[in-house]
Amino acid sequence: MRSKGIWNAVFMPAALCVLFAQTVIGAEKVYVNGIDANFPPFSYVDQSNNPDGFDVKALDWIAKEMGFKVKHQPVDWDGIVTSLRSKKIDIVASGMGITDELKKQISFTMAYWKIKHVLVAKKDTKITVEKALAEGNKIGVQRGTKEGRWIEENLIRKAGKKFELVYYDSVPLAIEELVDGRIIAAAMEDAPALSAAIKNPVKIIGGFGMSDREFGYAVRKEDTEFLKKLNEGLKRLMKSIYWEELRKTYIDK
Repeated sequence: MRSKGIWNAVFMPAALCVLFAQTVIGAEKVYVNGIDANFPPFSYVDQSNNPDGFDVKALDWIAKEMGFKVKHQPVDWDGIVTSLRSKKIDIVASGMGITDELKKQISFTMAYWKIKHVLVAKKDTKITVEKALAEGNKIGVQRGTKEGRWIEENLIRKAGKKFELVYYDSVPLAIEELVDGRIIAAAMEDAPALSAAIKNPVKIIGGFGMSDREFGYAVRKEDTEFLKKLNEGLKRLMKSIYWEELRKTYIDK
């Protein structure tokens, strides 16, 4: 009887330790990346309903390299910063521009991409940027983007332009409306514009005055260790062969 009691005294705590360790392992944190589901080539949901795109695959590589788990979750872009700050998601790796305004609320990694802001029109048109922005015309833009806010502030309010700015839930929707002739041009970043031109009869007609900016991954301000891990992962990725493969697959087509 005594030997059995000793066995229980030794075995039970050990078993509990194993169970606790399994629970901790099973509860390993999975970082949730909030993505724009309609922002090719950086992020989108494919025909099989799987997240895809330059940023999605880049973050998958970084997660594997740096030893953490990640999943990608489509989020309404108009409220993505709120989702990040309220901990509904943990990171935004989805073509987010680094701005001084956003830096007051969230932290960014090092920049990994530089972008230009352009107007896209039908491929067979001879319209110029100046004529596209003329009174009575309709210009499309994705809702919740820096382009829309900049155009409203600088071209409509300050410069007094009289065109109508039409908002869409995604870049592909704006392109669809452009092709169908419901708008005369659409404002967006150059990478999705080039991607759209591959699949649709559209072309870039030029910039509209907005300064170039850079993309970075966004995290909460308090997540300093995660930010360090992401920066190190980005440095390794951008030095790797896979970085060039990503560019060829998603951007330099």
